[in-house]
Amino acid sequence: MKRWIPFIKSAPVVAVIRLSGTISTGGRGTLNDETLAPVIEKAFKRGKPKAVALLINSPGGSPVQSSLIAARIRRLSEEKKIPVVAFVEDVAASGGYWLASAADEIIADESSIIGSIGVISMGFGLNEFINRHGVERRVYTAGKSKSMLDPFQPEKPADVKRLKGMLEQIHANFKTQITTRRAGKLPEGKDLFTGEIWVGRAAQDVGLIDGIGHLVPVMKERYGKKVRFARYGAKRSILQRFGARIVGDALDGIEERAHFARFGL
Repeated sequence: MKRWIPFIKSAPVVAVIRLSGTISTGGRGTLNDETLAPVIEKAFKRGKPKAVALLINSPGGSPVQSSLIAARIRRLSEEKKIPVVAFVEDVAASGGYWLASAADEIIADESSIIGSIGVISMGFGLNEFINRHGVERRVYTAGKSKSMLDPFQPEKPADVKRLKGMLEQIHANFKTQITTRRAGKLPEGKDLFTGEIWVGRAAQDVGLIDGIGHLVPVMKERYGKKVRFARYGAKRSILQRFGARIVGDALDGIEERAHFARFGL
């Protein structure tokens, strides 16, 4: 005789992807498409999640890696028909906001720093320093632009003009990403693309985020108190976790702190 087993409805699942740190092609602990690809793919495909939540804390970095990561999230969201909600912790600025824009909805804390929709290039000029210390710089090129912006040579107006042209192109791509993803939510006639930053509700007032809140209470309100959270993030190797690469980790940490320091964090 067969025993009847009542249907047990499983609790809804929300996949949580942590995106924390600077965005760069290299460096341990940084965010890049190569490292995050398997994490993002798994989050969308495992356990039939009701939604994917992005837990973001990033001051930005590489525009290309930002674009690649955001594009992957959008592709999977559309293929799987799974909504994406971004939750901002301390900061989603520059490339960090580019990542947040991949979501269908952006929610932040009252004190979260949002925006910085611009492009920056930083460096040092060391030509006077080496001249003062009797160091001779020898550079040989085939192609007049191969030594563009060499920090050991005097800055050339033509090089600066060329660099600014490149930055403007990248900035235009950034603006297209935001105006497309936030279509209908941004106020008309207000320039949000100057590199300015906003905090919490001020960011909501200008349409850069959709609300104020936190991951767990918001998801419980939407999917019930029994909602389960499946958390995903890039894994570090055993060597990295136990500090076998002390010098490299220290340098990466200094660079990351410099990025966060731009926003007072």
